[in-house]
Amino acid sequence: MSRTGIAHIFASHNNTLILVTDTTGAETIAKASGGMVVKNDRDESSPYAAMKAADLVSEKLREFEITDLIIRVRAPGGN
Repeated sequence: MSRTGIAHIFASHNNTLILVTDTTGAETIAKASGGMVVKNDRDESSPYAAMKAADLVSEKLREFEITDLIIRVRAPGGN
């Protein structure tokens, strides 16, 4: 039996936030942001910070044995 989670990714001009919840959205399983993994404020929005935040979340998901993810992305852009 596989366990499923929902990854809510918010990418802004200043930071990247990753939050993983259960399928109901009521329980937070893991969360990380670009600011949690880099030292300088100017690096929070870099692709490197987003990658390291994703690594942090993936380690937590392995602990909870989450095997399937539904990805939801919010970001600036569009009309």
